[in-house]
Amino acid sequence: QAQLVESGGGSVQAGGSLRLSCVASGNPYSSNSMGWFRQAPGKEREGVAAIYRPGDSTYYAASVKGRFTISQDNAKNTVHLEMNSLKPDDTAIYYCAAAGRFSQAVTNLEESAFDYWGQGTQVTVSS
Repeated sequence: QAQLVESGGGSVQAGGSLRLSCVASGNPYSSNSMGWFRQAPGKEREGVAAIYRPGDSTYYAASVKGRFTISQDNAKNTVHLEMNSLKPDDTAIYYCAAAGRFSQAVTNLEESAFDYWGQGTQVTVSS
């Protein structure tokens, strides 16, 4: 059965770092693109970063570019999100997602491009 499981969330002070991981099993890891999304309280879910696995190309939201890094570990069927210089505005539930087909929508970090979703992991950044 297709499954995405996130880990690595937690609480950190502003300026700190966290590393999220997403382990995929079944169909999700045969998907050629993976992404991270987040949803803050009272806000819509938004795309954070995506990676096109065959070419290792990466895409970022403007709000996290230069601070967050998405990477993959094929041997472990895992995608990571390294988050540095965290801000209180980064507080949200972070979700891992997988897309079966690469498209412009993936590079634009659109939810509709992604077929599989994890349950999410909470990230809290205090000032």
